[in-house]
Amino acid sequence: MKPEAFEMILDSIADGVFTVSPEWRITSWNKAAERITGFSAEEAIGSFCHDVFRANVCQGGCVLRQTMETGENLLNRPINILTREGYEKPVSISTAVLLDEEGQPAGGVETFRDLTEIEHLRRRLERDYSFEDIVSKNSRIRELFEIMPRVAESESTVLIQGESGSGKELFARALHNLSARKGKPFVGVSCAALPGELLESELFGYQAGAFTGARTDKPGRFAAAAGGTLFLDEIGEIPQALQVKLLRVLQERVYEPLGANVPVPAEVRIVAATNRDLKAEVDAGRFRGDLYYRLNVVRLELPPLRRRREDIPLLAGHFIARFNAEKGREIEGLTPAALSALSAHDYPGNVRELENAIEHAFVMCRGTWIDVQHLPPEIVGDETSGQPSAPAPTDDTAFDAAEAAVIRAALAQHDGHRVHTARSLGIHKTTLLRKMKKLGVTWKRGRM
Repeated sequence: MKPEAFEMILDSIADGVFTVSPEWRITSWNKAAERITGFSAEEAIGSFCHDVFRANVCQGGCVLRQTMETGENLLNRPINILTREGYEKPVSISTAVLLDEEGQPAGGVETFRDLTEIEHLRRRLERDYSFEDIVSKNSRIRELFEIMPRVAESESTVLIQGESGSGKELFARALHNLSARKGKPFVGVSCAALPGELLESELFGYQAGAFTGARTDKPGRFAAAAGGTLFLDEIGEIPQALQVKLLRVLQERVYEPLGANVPVPAEVRIVAATNRDLKAEVDAGRFRGDLYYRLNVVRLELPPLRRRREDIPLLAGHFIARFNAEKGREIEGLTPAALSALSAHDYPGNVRELENAIEHAFVMCRGTWIDVQHLPPEIVGDETSGQPSAPAPTDDTAFDAAEAAVIRAALAQHDGHRVHTARSLGIHKTTLLRKMKKLGVTWKRGRM
């Protein structure tokens, strides 16, 4: 191939491409490389690559050097570079060895893709769909996001209702972190974990001699949470004798440790949670009505995950990012088949079950894409066992899927209004329409 034709091909590619000699001097530099880095071909060619392609891995772990030394190509490694103007820019790089006509190494080639727009959209998603440590784009959850600061500012008792694993403690912690008590302790106790007599001493503490074996004073959870927030999880499980004592705390703001005669001020805010319908428990005579109404000053109802399926891809991505950081992995995402299986499951364990499924997949997956066979059997069912896995999406496919998801999310946020959607994404309306057509994104006002 003539050099002119080779240059024309390189300049037609949307990704940046450059080649280096064995001495690490740049031998070619395409138009996209100029656009992404700000360095012209005249400036780049002949220079050492680390003087122009200024990556955060140049000094301590050059990926291209690793490829040229081992002969192993690398695909889509995310890194950061410094542009000619000194701005940091996220890119993904791929590397390969250049061979001469005799098949001998003659240098290296590196391609890189600008991730600025994807990073911008990712951060927009994080900002728009996260609150404290809670991630959701469900309309009901987002309504709770709106009122949480006002609830947190008050000193009112809060009752959080939701199925097991739906995130009740996350909401309780968010209330604490947003309140004036955030510098004080957040103390939680599961009311279902202990029998009544032990739960009472756990909550209120006891004095020496209160019962056999009580040789020293022991403060309870109310004392531990002084000035802060006491989270009473599974409040519907406490026996009625203890309900009476808890009612006194809420009414008089004092409590008595076991064996004590002098009341102690209860300087805590109480946030209670339950997976039961407490009103039904009151009607059935299993829960005191007066305590229920003392607890039910502000009620937050969390929908189960099966009623907020639009959150499954968002939550799965959140857990993948977290486990990547915790476990030092580089899982890129879910195959379409895996995402479909996760989205179809009913989740009796709610968000906690989804989190466990992703962690299970991290153990089973040795590659970079989580597929169906990496998910727990209860998610995919026995019928998928032994079936061939769907191919992992290509980089282009993954990019398109991410871009389509971001556009749909922005459309949902603006009720399908294309001008407002385009403005929120930082693009022109015609660009938005072109991308929607290309990606197959359709929308009618008010619904997808």
